[in-house]
Amino acid sequence: MKKMQQGFTLIELMIVVAIIGILAAVAIPSYQNYTIKAKYSEVVAAAGPIKSGIEVCVSMGECGTAGGVVANVSLGTNGVPSAPTASTYVASVGVTGAGVITVTPNAAGGIVAADTYVLSPSAIGTDGKITWTVSGGCKTRTAGALC
Repeated sequence: MKKMQQGFTLIELMIVVAIIGILAAVAIPSYQNYTIKAKYSEVVAAAGPIKSGIEVCVSMGECGTAGGVVANVSLGTNGVPSAPTASTYVASVGVTGAGVITVTPNAAGGIVAADTYVLSPSAIGTDGKITWTVSGGCKTRTAGALC
């Protein structure tokens, strides 16, 4: 009687190990990039309440008028909340009189302090809706850098 072949050959095992190595080489940098982006979402979220507050202030006519420009914005007045406290990834949040929101991140968890997130009101429409322009952030890094 013939004996049945059992198990894998050395070549087959080496091929499987090579495939797993290639997948790991691609997956690990992608995973690191996604985790940094997830952490940076806290920086973006920190601007949300102030952005909403400025929109409320404009709709009340305290910080600009429909068809005009945003002006007279200050934290803690006219429906604009005070600056949030610092957190793991957010160092500070500031706003100018023209409504420009600047969120400065902490250098932690792969985020660089230079990855400042800036929201600028570019115009107030005739319906009172503000058009925002985003600048800065980790998307402005040089090619090849994470985030």
